[in-house]
Amino acid sequence: MKVNISIISLLLISFVSHAQYNNMAMPEALYGTTFNLNIHESTKQLVTGNQTITGAINNETFWGPTLFINKGEEVHLNVTNNLNEATTVHWHGMHLPAVMDGGPHQVIPAGTLWQPYWTVMNQASTLWYHPHLHETTHAQMTKGLGGFIIVNDTQENALALPRTYGVDDIVLALTSRSYNATTNTFVTPPASNRVYGDYMLSNGTPKAQYTLPKQFVRLRILNAEIERGYNLGFSDNRTFYIIANDGGLLNAPVAITGTNRVKLMVGERIEILVNLGNDVIGSSVDLKTYNSGQPLGFPGGEPNTGGQFGSLLNNLDFTVLHINVGATTTTTIPITAVPTTLATNTYWASTDATVNRAIAVTGGQGATPFSLDNHPFVLNYIDKTVNLNNIEKWTVTNNAIFGHSFHVHDIEFKVVARNGSAANVGVHESGWKDTFYVPRNESVTFVGKFDDFADADVTHPYMYHCHFGGHEDGGMMGQFIVTAPLANDIFSSTNAFTLFPNPSSDKLFVALKDVNTEIYYVTITTVTGRVVMMLPQPQWQNGIDISSLEAGVYVFQMMDKKTKSVTNQKFVKK
Repeated sequence: MKVNISIISLLLISFVSHAQYNNMAMPEALYGTTFNLNIHESTKQLVTGNQTITGAINNETFWGPTLFINKGEEVHLNVTNNLNEATTVHWHGMHLPAVMDGGPHQVIPAGTLWQPYWTVMNQASTLWYHPHLHETTHAQMTKGLGGFIIVNDTQENALALPRTYGVDDIVLALTSRSYNATTNTFVTPPASNRVYGDYMLSNGTPKAQYTLPKQFVRLRILNAEIERGYNLGFSDNRTFYIIANDGGLLNAPVAITGTNRVKLMVGERIEILVNLGNDVIGSSVDLKTYNSGQPLGFPGGEPNTGGQFGSLLNNLDFTVLHINVGATTTTTIPITAVPTTLATNTYWASTDATVNRAIAVTGGQGATPFSLDNHPFVLNYIDKTVNLNNIEKWTVTNNAIFGHSFHVHDIEFKVVARNGSAANVGVHESGWKDTFYVPRNESVTFVGKFDDFADADVTHPYMYHCHFGGHEDGGMMGQFIVTAPLANDIFSSTNAFTLFPNPSSDKLFVALKDVNTEIYYVTITTVTGRVVMMLPQPQWQNGIDISSLEAGVYVFQMMDKKTKSVTNQKFVKK
């Protein structure tokens, strides 16, 4: 009888616990080498009352599908913008040509198909994609646009690690939102300049819970906030192990024990292993952020609940995921130990650098927005020119009162010093990084190599910037191009071409008059000038697929790679 009462009590406790939470959404997994992403508006029930209008990708209602890609494979993205406004999609952390990068320059107008592609050169890692349209990033990310990218490779696959997506290997995008009390719509610019949300969302789910098996599990955690930082740990202070950060696996796991925490700032990712093997099935543990009592300048540590920097979550410790312990997996072999070694990374050191650069955080006083080196972002201004294969050391110094999250496009780098000392570099950032936090009155130094991709076209530069949505929208961004000496200085004398068959129902083929011409970009518009397709460096030799276009007359605009001159031809889609 006592046993039965105990079982009933356990079930009642479990029911009450579950009733306090909502089952967390796990984004759809997409596999392969071609991905179709449809960006549109949707709705989701987030608070009591009206549904909230959200930004969505494919079948999701907040956040987008997780893309699984393999190192060494060429991947193609068909990105269709079905919003009522322009957007961009940046592949955060991806090493790829600048023209495919999806920064503020690769604007996708409403109703347009953008078709970037690249060969995956990153090692196994957790990356992400998100909008990057200048002055609109804050608002579009608030609506929920974004998603994970998981890169696989043979080195990671050979390790005994959890990797069954949604079972013992989950993605976790941490963010928060505020709502208009009357309409339940998100509070976004320009109606409001609030930077912190009042209510926690994990993968777009409020008060999120998830059931994980009684064994070692893997959490791929992203700070997807507009501005708030997270100081992560477990409610019972159990040990967990960092196995990867932004750029992939560390050389060995790093144990975070007791009341130690790990800070995760906007744009940063970590992968952790945590052991649930000693827990009772039906029990629970919380992944929490311990944000109370942080130093001045910590984003989200402010004491106020109202105003631009106010939030109901400010200066508090709160749960980001309620984890319920379920049965051990039976269809896959459960992981019961942490590998002692993970990778064999060889990192750049300060002594490897042949170029040193300094960047200062400026502005932020009164009505003056934050900037870098006293130069607010200008679309056609190139801040830095880097030679191909340079190994460079950059030091970012922040003398402002507020901390910042700093991101560099294209490369993964090694953080070699904080405040001039290697001893100050955190264990959570000991691997390859593309984003880091610079607290107030501190500096961060990193070393990276700018390899593989050179493009002197100033209309498609790479970016470096603060990753706080409001700060980058306000102009806290710089631009750089990577250049290489030309093999020769012979430029095409003509960009003339013809299209065939014309009219066509499915594919267009291009016949170039001059064999020296290299097609850099193709833009297809209607005869009234509305952009319908954007093809960076298209693989035109196999024909250009126009089957998605409606019947009618279009203009094919071809840009030459060397001269950047544009030539137009009309064609008819049957």
